[in-house]
Parts: sequence; C-alpha cells; structure tokens
Amino acid sequence: MIAIIDYGVGNLFSLKSSFAAIGCEAVVTSDPEVIRSADRLILPGVGAFGDAADKLHASGLDEVLKAETANGKPLLGICLGMQLLFEKSYEYGEHEGLGLIPGTVKPIAGVIPADLKIPHIGWNALIFKKNCPLFKYIKEGDCVYFVHSFYAADCEDALTSTAEYGAELTASVQNGNVYGTQFHPEKSGDVGLRILRAFAEVGREA
Repeated sequence: MIAIIDYGVGNLFSLKSSFAAIGCEAVVTSDPEVIRSADRLILPGVGAFGDAADKLHASGLDEVLKAETANGKPLLGICLGMQLLFEKSYEYGEHEGLGLIPGTVKPIAGVIPADLKIPHIGWNALIFKKNCPLFKYIKEGDCVYFVHSFYAADCEDALTSTAEYGAELTASVQNGNVYGTQFHPEKSGDVGLRILRAFAEVGREA
C-alpha cells in the first residue's frame, strides 16, 4: 500500500486516481500509524515552501517521514514535495527543509534567460544524468509536465535528470531510497503513469 501524505497542500486525489489507474492501492492520509504501515510514501505539494514546511512540522509528519526513510522505506516527493526533501530553500526568505537530499532550492529567475516566462509551465523532455529506478518504463526524451518558479540546485550527487528551459534545470533526484520529481507524474499522461508504476515497484533499502 502507498501512503499519500496529507499535510494540507498538494494534488492528493489526482495522485490517488493515477495509482488506481495502474492498479496500485493508495490512500490519502495524515495518520502516522497508516504511514508507518505503508510500503511506500508519496510527499506531494503545491504552493510556497515556507508554508508547506511549517504545516509539515506542525503536524509532526516531518519526523515520521525522517524515521520511515531512515528505516529504508521508499519516499517520492513531487513538485514542492521534492523541494521539501532538500536542506534549505531560498523562496521568499530562508527556510529549512527535511534534509533528506543534499542541496538547496533557488529561484529560476536569473538562471534562465530574462525573456522566458516564470513560472515554467509546460511539457519538457527529460535528459537523463544517471540511471534511476523511476526510469524503468520510460526513455530519455520522453516529455513530462512542469509548473514551478524555483528549482533544486547544488545537488549534483543526487541528480538523475534535467529538463531544458533556457538552462538545464533539475527534473528528478535520488538519494538512496528517497526520490524526487520536480514535474508532476500525475499530470504527465502515460509517461507519468509509467514513472509511478516504477516507483510502486522499487525495493525497500536494506
């Protein structure tokens, strides 16, 4: 069973529907006991980093996630959920993340050409940087859907793919049993469903 973490932000039920479409049981929950009993975890998220981090901390779910991933349980962060996996964000101030992946979250403004619109919204091809279990059923060049104004930086060791938007921006990351996608698999059609299917099959770390 896959637990989709409900901490007040995120496209929870579209994610649940995506897993249903590939025949995987998923529940939307904020119950620590349900989270502990799950085989895999999803951390979704849309909105501002600081607000989301505060809600995660206030609920106590940040410590539950840290404990479960330390025990080897696979976790996938999506969009803002991916950014929360990092050590720190500079989105409208400075905010602490979960620290599950080394790196920081920074504005794409100043990194991409000034004539490109922010937020980055749309379909972009994945550029693979290293092998990742999430790529099991897709190929380099497959397109996925992005909506973001900030990106993960200083994360070369964890970087698994990028996407081109005037510059190469982080698209996905992995640190052991912790995975992240800046794009939305649940909004990325068949390619996204295949990525979720691959996550549903990843093994638990020893």
